[in-house]
Amino acid sequence: MNYRHAFHAGNFADCVKHALLVWLVRAMQRKEKPAFFLDTHAGRGRYDLDGAEARRTGEWRDGIARLQAAPDPVLAEYLDIVARLGLYPGSPRLIRALMRPGDRLACCEFHPEEAAALKRLFADDPAVAVHRRDGWEALGALLPPPERRGLVLIDPPFEAEDEFARLADGLRRARRRFATGVLAAWYPIKSRARVRQCHGELRESGFADALVAEFWRRPPLDPARLNGCGLIVVNPPFGFAEAAPSLLRALHDRLALEDGSGYAVAPLTSAMMVAP
Repeated sequence: MNYRHAFHAGNFADCVKHALLVWLVRAMQRKEKPAFFLDTHAGRGRYDLDGAEARRTGEWRDGIARLQAAPDPVLAEYLDIVARLGLYPGSPRLIRALMRPGDRLACCEFHPEEAAALKRLFADDPAVAVHRRDGWEALGALLPPPERRGLVLIDPPFEAEDEFARLADGLRRARRRFATGVLAAWYPIKSRARVRQCHGELRESGFADALVAEFWRRPPLDPARLNGCGLIVVNPPFGFAEAAPSLLRALHDRLALEDGSGYAVAPLTSAMMVAP
């Protein structure tokens, strides 16, 4: 409830998440039929990197600023959207920039001020519905969509101690409600223990068709620091396993900080990580 993404907008974790998200949205649009997009923890939609919050942390300087200073063609569409939209776009604004006529977006945000800002952003947009509601609850209330084709982005703030458990439970519930949907769940990498536990719970739940894409900018040894992040993709679109390493490689070349950094893409069912 107290989390404000404005302090972290445009940081390396945003860049990883959003570069992969742009690819996933485009993959959903290979077919002509309309697609539904659900962003369960949407934030305010756009962020001023010259604002007080962003200036206080300066995290964007080691994120989007590095990518813009040395652009890679693999990241061109993501970087072009950021440049075109001006203020750094959160995930709902990125999705909206890519949507076709007939596509639909539902955004959920529980923080009252963030939800109010998001409603103002999309006030006159009939293709976007903004709900001030708990994103976990929305997985039951808003799924399955009438379109029967869609992408669900689950991107919680990870403030609560049990957030990894809630992520695993949320994925299980979303899959029950929307078995054909693409589910993309972001998580932080501080130390490996909680990540491995979450992956293990999902493997035991039978998530056979799921890939994990991870990036770590330093060895994930210090649980007090954000060392990397990952995205679990359930029902990944065709080609994701081949495209994700190229995206992560371009991000790694520009955003890695220390020896022992790296990236990987592997099935959730495998013993994935080789990093410490």
